[in-house]
Amino acid sequence: MGRQEGLNDSLDSEQRKTLEQIVDHRSGANIEWRQVRALLEALGTVTEEHNGKVRVTIGGVSEVFQPPREKDVDEELLSDLRRMLPGQS
Repeated sequence: MGRQEGLNDSLDSEQRKTLEQIVDHRSGANIEWRQVRALLEALGTVTEEHNGKVRVTIGGVSEVFQPPREKDVDEELLSDLRRMLPGQS
């Protein structure tokens, strides 16, 4: 878990579990958008835009995400999240 240690200091147990699921994602592991959003809010700033998209800023880096229509995030969003999270790229 070495790369995540700095991130884990400010996260609660559910947020740490969500981070681990994102980083170690295997097919079949469902990760809900509400869990991802709570993690992103703990790590940075989350702003909902007028078009329904969500702007996330972590460590000076901003990305805009389209929340999934279903409750679970898809592989493409997981890939984008891995790229954005500090120490995960």
